[in-house]
Amino acid sequence: MPERPENLAGRPGALRESLKLLLKIAVSAGLLFLLLGRTDLSRLWSYVRHASPAWLGAALLLYLVMILLSVWRWKILLDAQHLTVPAGRLLNSYLVATFFNNFLPSNIGGDVIRIRDTAGQAGSKTLATTVILMDRGLGLLGLLSVAAVGSSVASRIGGRPPVVASMLWLALAGGLAASAAAVLLPGGVARLLSPLRLIHQEWVGERIGRLTGALTKFRNAPGALVTCLLGAVLVQAVLVAFYAAIVHSMHIPVSAWHLAVIVPISFVIQMAPVSVNGFGVREATFTFYFSRIGLPIESALVVSFMGAGLIILFSLSGAVAYLLRGPKRAESAGFDSAVSAQGD
Repeated sequence: MPERPENLAGRPGALRESLKLLLKIAVSAGLLFLLLGRTDLSRLWSYVRHASPAWLGAALLLYLVMILLSVWRWKILLDAQHLTVPAGRLLNSYLVATFFNNFLPSNIGGDVIRIRDTAGQAGSKTLATTVILMDRGLGLLGLLSVAAVGSSVASRIGGRPPVVASMLWLALAGGLAASAAAVLLPGGVARLLSPLRLIHQEWVGERIGRLTGALTKFRNAPGALVTCLLGAVLVQAVLVAFYAAIVHSMHIPVSAWHLAVIVPISFVIQMAPVSVNGFGVREATFTFYFSRIGLPIESALVVSFMGAGLIILFSLSGAVAYLLRGPKRAESAGFDSAVSAQGD
């Protein structure tokens, strides 16, 4: 079996990783310190104290709905690759991934869990990764769709959204074009990636072949891709409804159309690997947007903190899901070695 390129190149040292983590902590702590320094903490606490438990409970139920929709989309993509994985197993994996996303200093951990949990069935980590990347890509298109519609409507109902609708529509069009090209022309993707063969001819060549094979199967299942894209839009709409329930619980006067802009945009900004799970960056984004539509910093911070808190609370179910795996945990842990033995 050919030696893996990561073995040839080596791995980043522990010191470098520690410095990255310290930098992220510094960015998150610094931004939160600056924001809280401008905040009337008694007013912030007043929002929390008068929040409706019923509406916060509704927000948690909406988040569950979003998770179930996300699992449904994932299963459709796997089915398009002729991979049959029980929905219950995918739900367990998604819950565990959500837990890892919220309790590790980056959102990569959850994707690793999902890849590992389906690599055995796929017979290839490359194929499992391709499915996750397609899921992520369609999710980004759904996010841009909701943000573009929200910005178009919000600009007409009052306030000044800092994100121009035309820019969002342009980004959506570009994303759709790039995605369509990748699916319709998998050979073009192979040619685009061919310079990577210089790293390791055989190892990289095998993975490019698996990637283009997966894209060809997606090309032959256009209905699945369209359904997943619509599902991605629905997932983002439910996420906006999750924040709308939080806003309603504290009687904060912000339109759902404005939330349809700020919620997706904040999630995009959090993807930048400069903070610990988006803390500080997310709050700064909410504060900037809310200030543009005439709302106080306290309202922005409480919505951001409450949303993050409820998501973290919900993600604890992933820890329970992981513990309930029992012997399946050993099976999942064996996926890597099993796939490695198959030459992936």
